[in-house]
Amino acid sequence: MKTLSVRDFRVQVLERFGVNQQAVIEELLHYNKSPYAELSLKAETFPMEDEPHLERWRFYKQEARELGAFEALKQRFTQLRFPIREGMSSDPSYWQATRKGKPGGHAAGLELEDAEGLDLFVHPTMAGHIPVLVVENRKDFESLVQAFTERNEPVSVPTSMGACLVSGLNNWDRITEYRIEWERGQNGANEEDWLVEFKSLVPRKKLYQDRFIILSSGPYSGIPSPSGLTKEEWLTESLAIRREHELTHYFTHRLYGVMRNNLLDEIVADFVGLVRTRNAYPSELAAHFLGLEDFPRYREGGRLENYLGNPPVSNEAFQVLQQLSYHAIINLSLLVELESKKLKNLEGLAEITHALLVLTLEELASDEMLERMRS
Repeated sequence: MKTLSVRDFRVQVLERFGVNQQAVIEELLHYNKSPYAELSLKAETFPMEDEPHLERWRFYKQEARELGAFEALKQRFTQLRFPIREGMSSDPSYWQATRKGKPGGHAAGLELEDAEGLDLFVHPTMAGHIPVLVVENRKDFESLVQAFTERNEPVSVPTSMGACLVSGLNNWDRITEYRIEWERGQNGANEEDWLVEFKSLVPRKKLYQDRFIILSSGPYSGIPSPSGLTKEEWLTESLAIRREHELTHYFTHRLYGVMRNNLLDEIVADFVGLVRTRNAYPSELAAHFLGLEDFPRYREGGRLENYLGNPPVSNEAFQVLQQLSYHAIINLSLLVELESKKLKNLEGLAEITHALLVLTLEELASDEMLERMRS
């Protein structure tokens, strides 16, 4: 029997779901195409080794125990010594501080409404450890996102954003530490010597660029407390699910060099979030996250509609994505039953997550999902 190509198999699955318009089939084949199967892996073993900046961030964590997280970070990151203000990115003192590492700041600096509600810790993930900032106050979360990703400009932060992966941030504190170590090995090096060494440092971004996560509190996916949980318990669990969800995007970023705002990635990240938090995968809760708790009826305003592409897919394709998503969730619940032991450690979870990501949403929703994942 001739083996179907991936494309032909996907078309067959879509036809099983009642899709008979060629235009809609092509639209879904384009949207649901996964890049991961074609990318070379950047690691062969899991969890991956920590990135170089983790050593310095563990020191920041120690400082935070004594000074508080906000004060400790303010001493190390110049962005926190400037307010959020329109035009701040073009302010000469801001430019000198953030682009050249010169001392500086405004008298007020960045002000948080609840500085004591900021927590800093280092968390283990499939992609190695990563620094995590947890922010209790919503406005403070937005301020930190603006400071670290928008150059202290008051850019609007979507209310739907509950987590932010800061990537490629120049850390002048690490550059200063590098210079101190470099000068110890020199014999009377001067400023000109350092400028020559600095030019050689610039291409080696791992030595001075950081990655970390900023998390906000709040109910996950904006849904009320599930049955059996108090509001406080659900907020605690929501934070854990949100953390593990975002760290799955960190995993794809480190392993493949890709981070996507795509439905497949979101379903897999929710899967990891629930498995890591609950050691289980309640399909009804996973469906609720996307607005599919009353499937086949879709709840308008559900999270699923946040991932329809740009430009968004047609209404006909959206209807099919609802079906594919729901059946993918059911299949993932079966996977957890069969692989519960393997999913309890980061190594096994990483292997399964990788195997899921190289599939397409059609494959994930198909009756043959387990077979295709294992192959």
